[in-house]
Amino acid sequence: MANKNAKKALEQFKMQAASEVGVNLNQGYNGDLTSRQAGSIGGQMVKKMIESYENSLQNGTAR
Repeated sequence: MANKNAKKALEQFKMQAASEVGVNLNQGYNGDLTSRQAGSIGGQMVKKMIESYENSLQNGTAR
């Protein structure tokens, strides 16, 4: 990513999603995760993004 702030925010978002689904992530390499764990983190991230977009639609701030 070109923007360091965006990269940092995405990393924080990923850590939060992992925590919500009960997966412990390390800073850096996490190649020891199972497909199920990685998928649950990604799924949680998508769920949160959709919720955020739906909220922005309700508030009239969607882009």
